[in-house]
Amino acid sequence: MPDKKFFENLSGGGKAIGVLTSGGDAQGMNAAVRAVVRMGIYVEAKVYFIYEGYQGMVDGGENIVEVTWESVSSILQVGGTVIGSARCKAFRSREGRLKAACNLVKCGITNLCVIGGDGSLTGANLFREEWSGLLEELARNGEIEEEAINKYAYLNIVGMVGSIDNDFCGTDMTIGTDSALHRIIEVVDAIMTTAQSHQRTFVLEVMGRHCGYLALVSALACGADYVFIPEYPPEEGWEEHMCMRLSENRARKKRLNIIIVAEGAIDSHNKPITSEQVKNLVVQQLGYDTRVTILGHVQRGGTPSAFDRILASRMGVEAVLALLEGTPETPACVVSLSGNQAVRLPLMECVQMTQDVQKAMDERRFSEAVQLRGRSFQNNLNTYKLLSTKKPAAELPKSNFNVAVLNVGAPAAGMNAAVRSAVRIGITEGHRMLAVTDGFEGFSRGQIKDIGWGDVGGWTGQGGSILGTKRTLPGKYMEKIAEQMRNHNISALLVIGGFEAYLGLLELSAAREKYDEFCIPMVMVPATVSNNVPGSDFSIGADTALNTITDTCDRIKLSASGTKRRVFIIETMGGYCGYLANMGALAAGADAAYIFEEKFDIRELQANVEHLTEKMKTSIQRGLVLRNENCNENYTTDFIYQLYSEEGKGVFDCRKNVLGHMQQGGAPSPFDRNFGTKISAKAVLWLSKKLQESYRRGEDVLMAPFLPFMLWCLASTEKIGQHVKH
Repeated sequence: MPDKKFFENLSGGGKAIGVLTSGGDAQGMNAAVRAVVRMGIYVEAKVYFIYEGYQGMVDGGENIVEVTWESVSSILQVGGTVIGSARCKAFRSREGRLKAACNLVKCGITNLCVIGGDGSLTGANLFREEWSGLLEELARNGEIEEEAINKYAYLNIVGMVGSIDNDFCGTDMTIGTDSALHRIIEVVDAIMTTAQSHQRTFVLEVMGRHCGYLALVSALACGADYVFIPEYPPEEGWEEHMCMRLSENRARKKRLNIIIVAEGAIDSHNKPITSEQVKNLVVQQLGYDTRVTILGHVQRGGTPSAFDRILASRMGVEAVLALLEGTPETPACVVSLSGNQAVRLPLMECVQMTQDVQKAMDERRFSEAVQLRGRSFQNNLNTYKLLSTKKPAAELPKSNFNVAVLNVGAPAAGMNAAVRSAVRIGITEGHRMLAVTDGFEGFSRGQIKDIGWGDVGGWTGQGGSILGTKRTLPGKYMEKIAEQMRNHNISALLVIGGFEAYLGLLELSAAREKYDEFCIPMVMVPATVSNNVPGSDFSIGADTALNTITDTCDRIKLSASGTKRRVFIIETMGGYCGYLANMGALAAGADAAYIFEEKFDIRELQANVEHLTEKMKTSIQRGLVLRNENCNENYTTDFIYQLYSEEGKGVFDCRKNVLGHMQQGGAPSPFDRNFGTKISAKAVLWLSKKLQESYRRGEDVLMAPFLPFMLWCLASTEKIGQHVKH
């Protein structure tokens, strides 16, 4: 159990919390249930499972069961919901809610955590509003004691949204969405190989009856040729426009076409657009070999991603805190994700906004529907529109600026998606885009070439760095790099990489006093599995590495299921940053994580060994410990392994695994593809803005030194205007 120094002012003594899942299932629900149970027990509250959703609450009896810490062991990696979910007609009636209230009072439950969609949460809010009236009626009927009316006077409700569609307003992401995107992208990556072999067109239908988020983000993540979503229907004449785009792509030697259709896709007259309709159109007008794949409930299944496990765990903890701090005057709230923070929002305001989206679509106010979906949805849509269509040269602006792109540092999955985005946005802005291979070292040798729209086709799903990357800093090559920038007339620089890229740009910035060539706008996009670049919550590649760690830990835990009493010591990458070890431990359900940022000593190691010794006496006879590679120069992985082996003799045995460079490899996750695409687009648009300002004014321009959470931007406060003019 966690250290008592955290949340020490909170007490759930004498309180009872019920947790239920309702509506459609979603990967990550079990992680949320686990977090509610363990956080509830940690603050000394009683926690109850309510099986089969609202139906179990109405039926009572064995459907409402008090649980222990061990009750939620080994459910973190399980998809769906272990406590069941069911549609409940009875709960929609007052009679059904009366039975539910009676069953809750019998268990003393006055705090309810509901994990479901907007319908489930709306039902919970109605239940809360009726609570006092329901208790009075139960007392009149003799089903509860009169004292119970005062003792259980009010009901606290906190919601968490579990929905793969990401169709709830007020949150950037719902539990299950990222995992569903993983299923979709796995299928798209597999289909691409067969489609390229036969020059086929594939039409993929994904879930999203009322929301196009899955379709939109998967289209962005795989570079789909066309996407149909309910919030943004195609304009009149879309049939000809789509066929023209497909034929143009084939003319550019593209061997496959991918079209993604949300199941709720409509045209501008609110008439359905089906995957079969799209297929027939392509066959009849273009004669392309076309196939339809309907993914269906595959998207709901499988193991939850690392992102969903962490999101659900954080939301579950926040939900318990909200219940403990609730008062009769506190409105029912929903725990949401805003940026990288778990926040509480008024439940019914979010529900109303969600219903307003559907109303706007029904009334064909589609631009308003997109706006109501929130900033994240709008950004995804705008980025897709910018990247999906190559405009004719005559329609493009001519900037006369040359923008160079390079990768620096270790490879990270998602780098190629970032380069693709930068190149295409740059071309759309009218710039000449230059690709630098092999980082600053290649820069100094003149490994610089033009890169066009078609050159980066299919890059989003490629792992590693196609441009090539090296950790070398520019210091010893400064004069040669300045010469190459002068020779190629480079007006702006985009560096995609990790901490070496950050240090490299600092060196270039410091050299401006000596070299005028460096007096240009320069932007860094953070891309490193270590997630150690200052000023950014996320780095490209970290999510993919985290999923690799989580998948490996899942397999290791499974290997222990047939061997009792075994502890695994896992070493992760990350250099001097403990992000991967810490988040990996949270996502995998580890017993301990040793990281550089949190100092530990032999006493803490001994305490952890004793904890695992006690754990082996329960039904959970395995342990998992993660260690950041540079967390301590003396307490190495070998030392910790030997310590645990010695101290655990006769109780458990140990195994160790060093995950190594497998964390840097593989295809990028949907998150990294999407994040790399959007952050790189933002970087190039920033460069364009600064270049245009400098050129227009012809004077010194003070550049923004930092864009919060996203980019490190380095730009000179001197000579920029004059240099850009030259």
